[in-house]
Amino acid sequence: MVDEDDGATEIPEWVVTFGDMMSLLLTFFIMLVSLSEIKEEEKYQALVESVRQKFGHTMSKASIVPGPAKPRSSAISNSATMGRARKLDIHQGGGPTQAPIGEFVLVHEIRPNKDRSIDAMIVFDEFAYELTDKHKESLQTLALQIGGKPQKLDIRGHTSYKPVPPAVARDHDDLATKRAMAAKRFLVDELHIDSKRIRVSVAGPNEPLYSGHDPQLLARNPRVEVHVLAEFVNQFRGSNENREHETTTEGPLP
Repeated sequence: MVDEDDGATEIPEWVVTFGDMMSLLLTFFIMLVSLSEIKEEEKYQALVESVRQKFGHTMSKASIVPGPAKPRSSAISNSATMGRARKLDIHQGGGPTQAPIGEFVLVHEIRPNKDRSIDAMIVFDEFAYELTDKHKESLQTLALQIGGKPQKLDIRGHTSYKPVPPAVARDHDDLATKRAMAAKRFLVDELHIDSKRIRVSVAGPNEPLYSGHDPQLLARNPRVEVHVLAEFVNQFRGSNENREHETTTEGPLP
Protein backbone atom coordinates (compact mmCIF):
# COMPACT_ATOMS: atom_id res chain seq x y z
CA MET A 1 0.00 0.00 0.00
CA VAL A 2 1.42 3.39 -1.00
CA ASP A 3 1.57 6.07 1.69
CA GLU A 4 -0.34 9.12 0.49
CA ASP A 5 2.16 11.44 2.18
CA ASP A 6 4.90 10.18 -0.12
CA GLY A 7 3.23 11.91 -3.10
CA ALA A 8 2.84 15.31 -1.37
CA THR A 9 4.80 18.22 -2.84
CA GLU A 10 6.18 21.30 -1.08
CA ILE A 11 4.42 24.65 -1.53
CA PRO A 12 6.40 26.88 -3.94
CA GLU A 13 8.02 29.93 -2.36
CA TRP A 14 6.19 32.33 -4.69
CA VAL A 15 2.89 31.34 -3.10
CA VAL A 16 3.98 32.95 0.19
CA THR A 17 4.79 36.20 -1.56
CA PHE A 18 1.51 36.04 -3.47
CA GLY A 19 -0.38 35.50 -0.22
CA ASP A 20 1.29 38.54 1.36
CA MET A 21 0.38 40.65 -1.66
CA MET A 22 -3.25 39.54 -1.52
CA SER A 23 -3.39 40.36 2.20
CA LEU A 24 -2.08 43.87 1.52
CA LEU A 25 -4.59 44.36 -1.28
CA LEU A 26 -7.41 43.23 1.00
CA THR A 27 -6.25 45.70 3.67
CA PHE A 28 -6.11 48.48 1.08
CA PHE A 29 -9.65 47.79 -0.13
CA ILE A 30 -10.91 47.67 3.46
CA MET A 31 -9.38 51.13 3.99
CA LEU A 32 -11.09 52.43 0.84
CA VAL A 33 -14.45 51.09 2.01
CA SER A 34 -13.91 52.67 5.43
CA LEU A 35 -13.20 56.03 3.86
CA SER A 36 -16.22 55.89 1.58
CA GLU A 37 -18.37 56.98 4.53
CA ILE A 38 -16.77 59.60 6.77
CA LYS A 39 -18.00 59.04 10.31
CA GLU A 40 -15.14 60.55 12.28
CA GLU A 41 -14.04 63.87 10.75
CA GLU A 42 -10.93 64.34 12.90
CA LYS A 43 -9.47 60.92 12.08
CA TYR A 44 -10.23 61.40 8.39
CA GLN A 45 -8.53 64.79 8.29
CA ALA A 46 -5.55 63.37 10.19
CA LEU A 47 -5.21 60.74 7.47
CA VAL A 48 -5.50 63.33 4.69
CA GLU A 49 -2.88 65.53 6.37
CA SER A 50 -0.50 62.58 6.77
CA VAL A 51 -0.83 61.61 3.10
CA ARG A 52 -0.41 65.25 2.03
CA GLN A 53 2.79 65.61 4.06
CA LYS A 54 4.28 62.40 2.69
CA PHE A 55 3.40 62.92 -0.96
CA GLY A 56 2.39 66.55 -1.20
CA HIS A 57 3.85 70.03 -1.09
CA THR A 58 6.68 69.22 1.33
CA MET A 59 8.34 67.00 -1.30
CA SER A 60 7.38 68.86 -4.45
CA LYS A 61 10.57 70.95 -4.60
CA ALA A 62 12.69 67.82 -4.85
CA SER A 63 10.95 66.79 -8.06
CA ILE A 64 11.01 70.18 -9.81
CA VAL A 65 14.15 69.51 -11.82
CA PRO A 66 14.95 69.56 -15.53
CA GLY A 67 13.38 66.56 -17.23
CA PRO A 68 10.00 64.86 -17.45
CA ALA A 69 9.44 64.65 -13.68
CA LYS A 70 6.31 66.33 -12.33
CA PRO A 71 5.74 67.75 -8.85
CA ARG A 72 4.42 65.07 -6.54
CA SER A 73 1.90 67.48 -5.09
CA SER A 74 -0.14 67.70 -8.29
CA ALA A 75 -2.08 64.50 -7.62
CA ILE A 76 -3.51 65.69 -4.28
CA SER A 77 -3.50 69.46 -4.60
CA ASN A 78 -7.24 69.54 -3.87
CA SER A 79 -6.67 68.28 -0.33
CA ALA A 80 -5.79 71.84 0.70
CA THR A 81 -9.44 72.81 0.21
CA MET A 82 -10.72 70.20 2.64
CA GLY A 83 -11.32 70.01 6.36
CA ARG A 84 -8.83 71.79 8.59
CA ALA A 85 -7.05 73.48 5.69
CA ARG A 86 -10.34 75.01 4.58
CA LYS A 87 -11.11 76.19 8.10
CA LEU A 88 -7.69 77.85 8.27
CA ASP A 89 -8.47 79.61 5.00
CA ILE A 90 -5.04 78.78 3.59
CA HIS A 91 -5.97 79.84 0.05
CA GLN A 92 -6.81 83.34 1.33
CA GLY A 93 -3.53 83.97 3.13
CA GLY A 94 -3.87 82.01 6.35
CA GLY A 95 -1.39 79.45 7.46
CA PRO A 96 -1.05 76.72 10.14
CA THR A 97 1.78 78.43 12.02
CA GLN A 98 2.88 78.39 15.64
CA ALA A 99 0.91 81.48 16.64
CA PRO A 100 0.48 83.00 20.15
CA ILE A 101 -2.92 81.49 20.91
CA GLY A 102 -2.60 78.02 19.44
CA GLU A 103 -0.96 75.75 16.92
CA PHE A 104 -3.33 76.35 14.02
CA VAL A 105 -4.33 80.00 14.10
CA LEU A 106 -5.12 82.10 11.04
CA VAL A 107 -2.23 84.51 10.61
CA HIS A 108 -1.65 86.58 7.51
CA GLU A 109 1.90 85.80 6.46
CA ILE A 110 3.18 88.21 3.86
CA ARG A 111 6.66 86.73 3.81
CA PRO A 112 6.84 83.40 5.65
CA ASN A 113 9.61 83.03 8.21
CA LYS A 114 10.22 80.35 10.81
CA ASP A 115 10.91 82.90 13.53
CA ARG A 116 8.06 85.34 13.04
CA SER A 117 4.56 85.79 11.73
CA ILE A 118 2.76 88.95 10.67
CA ASP A 119 -0.30 89.07 12.89
CA ALA A 120 -1.35 92.59 11.95
CA MET A 121 -0.70 94.88 8.99
CA ILE A 122 -2.12 98.38 8.80
CA VAL A 123 -1.85 100.38 5.59
CA PHE A 124 -1.48 104.16 5.64
CA ASP A 125 -2.19 106.84 3.09
CA GLU A 126 0.88 107.94 1.18
CA PHE A 127 2.32 110.37 3.75
CA ALA A 128 0.06 109.81 6.76
CA TYR A 129 1.25 108.52 10.11
CA GLU A 130 -1.74 108.99 12.42
CA LEU A 131 -3.84 105.93 13.24
CA THR A 132 -7.35 105.77 11.82
CA ASP A 133 -10.31 103.98 13.37
CA LYS A 134 -9.72 101.05 11.03
CA HIS A 135 -6.09 100.83 12.15
CA LYS A 136 -7.16 100.85 15.80
CA GLU A 137 -9.69 98.12 15.17
CA SER A 138 -6.98 95.90 13.64
CA LEU A 139 -4.68 96.50 16.61
CA GLN A 140 -7.50 95.78 19.05
CA THR A 141 -8.10 92.44 17.35
CA LEU A 142 -4.40 91.67 17.66
CA ALA A 143 -4.36 92.66 21.34
CA LEU A 144 -7.06 90.09 22.10
CA GLN A 145 -4.75 87.39 20.73
CA ILE A 146 -1.43 88.46 22.23
CA GLY A 147 -2.47 90.03 25.53
CA GLY A 148 -0.63 88.46 28.47
CA LYS A 149 1.60 86.33 26.26
CA PRO A 150 5.41 86.14 26.69
CA GLN A 151 6.43 86.61 23.04
CA LYS A 152 8.19 89.74 21.91
CA LEU A 153 6.65 91.95 19.23
CA ASP A 154 8.43 93.75 16.42
CA ILE A 155 6.58 96.78 15.06
CA ARG A 156 8.11 97.51 11.66
CA GLY A 157 7.50 100.74 9.76
CA HIS A 158 7.46 100.95 5.96
CA THR A 159 7.06 103.70 3.36
CA SER A 160 6.69 103.99 -0.40
CA TYR A 161 9.42 105.17 -2.76
CA LYS A 162 7.93 108.62 -3.25
CA PRO A 163 9.94 111.54 -1.82
CA VAL A 164 8.69 112.63 1.60
CA PRO A 165 7.55 116.27 1.87
CA PRO A 166 9.67 118.20 4.42
CA ALA A 167 6.51 119.26 6.24
CA VAL A 168 5.68 115.61 6.99
CA ALA A 169 9.03 114.11 7.99
CA ARG A 170 12.75 114.47 7.44
CA ASP A 171 13.05 111.36 5.25
CA HIS A 172 11.58 107.91 4.67
CA ASP A 173 13.02 106.46 7.85
CA ASP A 174 11.60 109.28 9.93
CA LEU A 175 8.14 108.76 8.45
CA ALA A 176 8.36 104.99 8.99
CA THR A 177 9.40 105.61 12.60
CA LYS A 178 6.42 107.89 13.21
CA ARG A 179 4.07 105.22 11.91
CA ALA A 180 5.62 102.46 14.02
CA MET A 181 5.66 104.65 17.14
CA ALA A 182 1.99 105.55 16.66
CA ALA A 183 1.13 101.84 16.64
CA LYS A 184 3.32 101.21 19.69
CA ARG A 185 1.76 104.04 21.70
CA PHE A 186 -1.73 102.75 20.97
CA LEU A 187 -0.81 99.18 21.96
CA VAL A 188 0.85 100.32 25.19
CA ASP A 189 -1.29 103.26 26.29
CA GLU A 190 -4.73 102.16 25.11
CA LEU A 191 -4.54 98.37 24.91
CA HIS A 192 -2.13 97.86 27.85
CA ILE A 193 0.40 95.66 26.09
CA ASP A 194 3.60 95.50 28.16
CA SER A 195 6.12 97.87 26.58
CA LYS A 196 8.94 95.45 27.47
CA ARG A 197 7.59 93.11 24.84
CA ILE A 198 7.80 95.66 22.03
CA ARG A 199 10.67 96.76 19.87
CA VAL A 200 10.41 99.15 16.94
CA SER A 201 12.24 98.64 13.66
CA VAL A 202 12.30 100.62 10.42
CA ALA A 203 12.50 99.35 6.86
CA GLY A 204 11.53 102.59 5.12
CA PRO A 205 11.13 102.03 1.37
CA ASN A 206 13.48 99.03 1.30
CA GLU A 207 10.95 96.21 1.74
CA PRO A 208 7.99 96.96 -0.56
CA LEU A 209 5.20 94.45 -0.86
CA TYR A 210 4.95 95.43 -4.53
CA SER A 211 7.46 97.04 -6.85
CA GLY A 212 5.55 97.16 -10.13
CA HIS A 213 3.31 99.83 -11.64
CA ASP A 214 -0.19 98.94 -10.46
CA PRO A 215 -1.33 101.92 -8.32
CA GLN A 216 -3.70 99.81 -6.23
CA LEU A 217 -0.93 97.40 -5.24
CA LEU A 218 1.60 100.19 -4.73
CA ALA A 219 -0.81 101.76 -2.24
CA ARG A 220 -0.13 98.86 0.15
CA ASN A 221 3.56 99.70 0.57
CA PRO A 222 3.15 102.50 3.16
CA ARG A 223 2.30 100.30 6.13
CA VAL A 224 3.15 99.03 9.59
CA GLU A 225 3.56 95.33 10.27
CA VAL A 226 3.33 93.84 13.74
CA HIS A 227 5.42 90.67 13.94
CA VAL A 228 4.98 88.13 16.72
CA LEU A 229 8.46 86.72 17.27
CA ALA A 230 9.54 83.27 18.41
CA GLU A 231 11.43 85.03 21.22
CA PHE A 232 10.54 85.73 24.82
CA VAL A 233 11.08 88.83 26.90
CA ASN A 234 13.37 87.20 29.48
CA GLN A 235 15.69 85.92 26.74
CA PHE A 236 17.14 89.42 26.41
CA ARG A 237 17.56 90.36 30.07
CA GLY A 238 21.14 89.85 31.20
CA SER A 239 23.66 87.30 29.99
CA ASN A 240 23.00 83.58 29.77
CA GLU A 241 24.94 83.03 33.01
CA ASN A 242 23.00 85.79 34.73
CA ARG A 243 19.63 84.37 33.67
CA GLU A 244 20.61 80.87 34.77
CA HIS A 245 21.82 82.16 38.14
CA GLU A 246 18.67 84.21 38.76
CA THR A 247 16.44 81.27 37.82
CA THR A 248 18.20 78.68 40.00
CA THR A 249 18.93 80.79 43.09
CA GLU A 250 16.38 83.56 43.30
CA GLY A 251 13.60 82.50 40.97
CA PRO A 252 12.90 83.80 37.46
CA LEU A 253 13.77 87.33 36.46
CA PRO A 254 10.94 89.76 37.20
